[in-house]
Amino acid sequence: MCEDFYTSDHIAFRDSVRTYVEREVAPHLAEWDREHHISRTPWEKAGDQGFLGVMVPEEFGGNGARDFRYRCIVMDELARVGAASLSAGISMNEDIVSPYLVKLGSAEQQARWLPKLATGRAIAGIAMTEPGAGSDLRGMSTTAVPRGDGWLLNGSKTFITNGIEADFVIVAAKTGSERSSLGLFLVEDGMGGFSRGRQLDKIGLHAQDTAELFFDDVELPPDALIGSANGGFGHLMDNLPIERLAIAYYGLAGAAAAVQWTIDYTKQRHAFGKRIIDFQNTRFELASLVTETDVSRAYMQAQVLEFNRRQLTAEGAAKSKWWMTEMQKRVVDRCLQLFGGFGYMYEYPIARAYVDARVQTIYGGTTEIMKEIIGRALAAS
Repeated sequence: MCEDFYTSDHIAFRDSVRTYVEREVAPHLAEWDREHHISRTPWEKAGDQGFLGVMVPEEFGGNGARDFRYRCIVMDELARVGAASLSAGISMNEDIVSPYLVKLGSAEQQARWLPKLATGRAIAGIAMTEPGAGSDLRGMSTTAVPRGDGWLLNGSKTFITNGIEADFVIVAAKTGSERSSLGLFLVEDGMGGFSRGRQLDKIGLHAQDTAELFFDDVELPPDALIGSANGGFGHLMDNLPIERLAIAYYGLAGAAAAVQWTIDYTKQRHAFGKRIIDFQNTRFELASLVTETDVSRAYMQAQVLEFNRRQLTAEGAAKSKWWMTEMQKRVVDRCLQLFGGFGYMYEYPIARAYVDARVQTIYGGTTEIMKEIIGRALAAS
């Protein structure tokens, strides 16, 4: 592992984040899961303490660092207590929506929304997936056609993270007859014709809201467009690597947290007159799990540094996303086995981690899509 991956500034930042998580997050996890809802309080308190806005320029209230190691620390600390739902929601703001506005947003869009994202006063989403089009973005049917000097938006989206709570959503829509003609549009809460369907009932991430969205003759002003009218597909491809890097890193963080919970549990739990960790099978299994996560961490840290140097490639992000999320599934499953019957009880974090981890290999591009990206890069080299 890279011993100098973090600086003294990062270590101080971690101490502050850990205190925040212990006070504002950990005590509320069971309540949030029961209610299938997270209040805005933890968002706002995270923003007040400077834990958000990593990618947001200082002029808009962010830290302007573009140093993904700060995001790694936040994900590590949320994973340590099993707060996957909150981490997924925050990642949507930090790793997906904010970069679009920073890179492509108009001056008005940036001034209106970036300060709110950096302070936790706004929650955002991105709407790409449709009921009939998942990974095939070119196959989407939502359309945005010119109307006067603006646009008329029609269609529907599903599986939208933060869909219920979002103050605005970046919507991908067809803008022409070509399969690659896509545009990105900023749709605000309260716009006529924009409605939300049901909050979807998932097997995991119970506290994180995921929804259906509907657009029925939504009249958009000209400044709702983000980037170029027909360049949305390219914009999406440019920004997907950071989304996949974030999903990959949480896969590592979630796996490492599960291993630590399991080590602690096997030291405390006794069977046949001795601690579970004193059985050779347990020690061998834990040795494998620790090695797997440590080796994975070395590659993940290298990819984070590549991103910081602006050298992260689409295939590099795909490798990370594929490996770390599949590794997380394997590791969490094996950890749950070492918990025995208690691992199947939802009051234990390993049980929640087991169901929360399942979506990791699906959203942000399935494992199969990641292999296709890597394979195409090999064929073209």
